[in-house]
Amino acid sequence: MYGNLYLVATPIGNLGDITFRAVEILKAVNLIACEDKRVSGRLLNHYGIKGRLVTYNDPNKFKSTPGIIDKLKAGEDVALITDAGSPGISDPGFYLVNTAIEEGIEVQAVPGPSALIYALTVSGLPLHNFVFEGFLPPKGSKRNKRLQSLVEEKRTIVLYESPHRLSSTLRSLHEKLGNRRAVIARELTKLHEEVLRSDLEKLIEKYETEKPRGEFVLIVEGKN
Repeated sequence: MYGNLYLVATPIGNLGDITFRAVEILKAVNLIACEDKRVSGRLLNHYGIKGRLVTYNDPNKFKSTPGIIDKLKAGEDVALITDAGSPGISDPGFYLVNTAIEEGIEVQAVPGPSALIYALTVSGLPLHNFVFEGFLPPKGSKRNKRLQSLVEEKRTIVLYESPHRLSSTLRSLHEKLGNRRAVIARELTKLHEEVLRSDLEKLIEKYETEKPRGEFVLIVEGKN
């Protein structure tokens, strides 16, 4: 019999934000595939988890996937985790999951923290309907095309963004969409957590004089 592939959500900041089931699964599996052994090692050590670790990230996903699939086919259970949050959301987990499904391997999710959901729930913007765009392409025609596709979007728009591209993304959104209400959620569940509820113009002004730091979720209201 094949083993199971478990997609285990991990804390996005505060190590206390993990479920009992997630800890049990991580202790029980034969192998844990993670983005960065150093980052995951801190979490596993905190909970006394001694599982075997293998690196699984975007640069090595094509090379690493066959070995993980072989382990699963040999009857071993494998947990996939990311540095923070739910595997498969803006990370290479999709490739492993899709390959496992094609091979007839059981895939189960162990739900938990998500920066996307956290940011939405505290944003104050409409939540009955929203669209998650992940990370925009960094530049070029692909970026312009994605931005243009949002111009007529009526649903609340959610993006992930890195600190070094935040300012340019805010300016691009303002140029394409006009001045809409917007929320920035930064360093969620961490010591310097910050939620800014404002509009695109004011957020642009803020980061003209302040260097963005941390990981960002950017939420923009849809077209009225």
